[in-house]
Amino acid sequence: MSTTLQLFMICAEVLYFVLIFTFLKKKTLSLKYTFLWLFAGIVMLIFTIFPMLFVNLIKLCGVTSIMNGLFALCIFFIIIILMSLTSIVSKQTDRIRTLTQENAILEKRLRELEEKDK
Repeated sequence: MSTTLQLFMICAEVLYFVLIFTFLKKKTLSLKYTFLWLFAGIVMLIFTIFPMLFVNLIKLCGVTSIMNGLFALCIFFIIIILMSLTSIVSKQTDRIRTLTQENAILEKRLRELEEKDK
């Protein structure tokens, strides 16, 4: 990796971390969901600073082309993030359904109490 590309990638990583922390500060992104994004950024930063570590990891996995290894790593992180987001959406869906059911029960009780008072 050329020095120019490495410096550009490091600057991009710094911008990435600034963006993540800005989202966290503005409470656009919750702390518990930030950890996955931070982990991905740290891995990218380590591989940017030490590119031979990435090359050796790819060779260890049996991948012959560095670009194929980079592509596989990107797909891996995308799948992990998608699985995490799917889990979050599933939990939120269950919570919304429970909240809606509890709300309907409370409304029914309220109507029954109002009818008794009449």
